[in-house]
Amino acid sequence: MTTAEHYRAQAAAQRALAAKSDLANRRAMHERSAAMWDEMAQSAEDTIERTLVNAAAKSARA
Repeated sequence: MTTAEHYRAQAAAQRALAAKSDLANRRAMHERSAAMWDEMAQSAEDTIERTLVNAAAKSARA
């Protein structure tokens, strides 16, 4: 499991907890947490993509 996949799984878990929550403030807390996990996953995916682009550019120059 990649870091991004782990983050996506955490986001899904937080959404599941939000769906089960009876209290509005707890539901909002879980939804905010899910959004942050999604942001971290996107950042990790962007980093992987930039790494691949940079590696390809280095290969092309060599």
